[in-house]
Amino acid sequence: MNTIQAYRFALDLSPGQERAVLAHSGAARVAHNWALARVKAVMDQRAAERTYGVPDDLLTPSMSWTLPALRKAWNAVKERVAPWWRECSKEAFNTGLDALARGLRNWADCRSGRRTGRPVGFPRFKSRRRTTASVRFTTGAIRVEPGRKHVVLPRLGRLKLHESARKLARRLEAGTARIMSATVRRDGGRWHVAFCVEVQRCERTPARPDSVVGVDVGITHLAVLSTGEPVDNPRHLTVAQARLRMLGRALSRKQGPDRRIGRRPSTRWERAAARLGRAHARVANLRRDGVHKLTTRLAREHGTIVVEDLNVAGMLANRRLARHITDAGFAEIRRQLTYKTQWNGGRLIIADRWYPSSKMCSGCGAVKAKLALSEHEYHCQACGLVMERDHNASLNLAALAAEFDPAGSGPVAARGADRKTRERGQVAVKREPGTATAGQTGTVPPQGRTTDHVFTKAH
Repeated sequence: MNTIQAYRFALDLSPGQERAVLAHSGAARVAHNWALARVKAVMDQRAAERTYGVPDDLLTPSMSWTLPALRKAWNAVKERVAPWWRECSKEAFNTGLDALARGLRNWADCRSGRRTGRPVGFPRFKSRRRTTASVRFTTGAIRVEPGRKHVVLPRLGRLKLHESARKLARRLEAGTARIMSATVRRDGGRWHVAFCVEVQRCERTPARPDSVVGVDVGITHLAVLSTGEPVDNPRHLTVAQARLRMLGRALSRKQGPDRRIGRRPSTRWERAAARLGRAHARVANLRRDGVHKLTTRLAREHGTIVVEDLNVAGMLANRRLARHITDAGFAEIRRQLTYKTQWNGGRLIIADRWYPSSKMCSGCGAVKAKLALSEHEYHCQACGLVMERDHNASLNLAALAAEFDPAGSGPVAARGADRKTRERGQVAVKREPGTATAGQTGTVPPQGRTTDHVFTKAH
């Protein structure tokens, strides 16, 4: 199985190498801003001519937004716009043009309805101080040195790694990996190199192929498994909040930049900003490490994992919980489970967003119309079941695996809920096989219609 995988390593750059990388990232920014100004000028000119009543066939010729067209236009003027262009690799300018081409395409697709998700705005000019320094190499000498402590990149030469690249080097030496590109980026005050690699992965099987686990993510616990195991939420941002406030106050007392009067930041302000950035980067690294360990363990152990399709953007509207929700990283858990289940030979089932996993009783199937966030225990009025709320939700998610069609023959109707959950009647019916103990009965609505939901399989 061939997959695209990223290998990311920290770099230890010398002052001269850091200046070279910054020059390349600056070249990418210059090319991006020039092309964006050219595109905006053509668009504004055509819009102005239309207001004058100029026919469409006489308008200023439009400018193509594709990467080859932008690169051709840049090559025609680079001697005049950037006479120093020979000092940097051609990949630096290609990085900026490629970012602009992607941004324009996403903006156009969003306006035409071909792109789903949140609205995408028109690309903006990149600032030297506010933009993250980054440059991407796709051609030239890109390799890992035999000692596994250095990498070679075009024009930048031999760069020292902060850690060993043995995991990538072993695959390269065995011929099971091929480097497609390398990106050097400054993140949290440190420089990193990320290799985009095409990897030949062997077929793997989870340790328990027949095991089904429901995963209910939350704030009190990062995740509660249907096995009854709670995964503690370390709350890295909350723990570091006192230090972040102290660093933020220290930064506010320094003389920072002011664009209105053209004032540049003081050296002490830059040092304080770097300390604050490193503190935020540490929180992000700790969160990333914990999520990776959790998702790797689940994907390697269980054959089937069931998670919810949460409306995280809507949940963030709760100003009391928004910071805790973002600190938990709900979307990152699902994203990592999506590809790790593929790597380990398992399957991932996504429960519908309106499936009442928390409101439904895992014992009898009765559904409550309302369930407040303050209720940490689930009390079923139909069968008298009393259970921890998140554990009850994870059991309901695990029960969906029996209703999922592994052959993918079509949508599978299951116990769902529409946007307004209604009380379920007391009409007893047999449960689906595997969703409850033999002899247990569930309840169905005596009247009305509930929306059937599709449980999709990650491919």
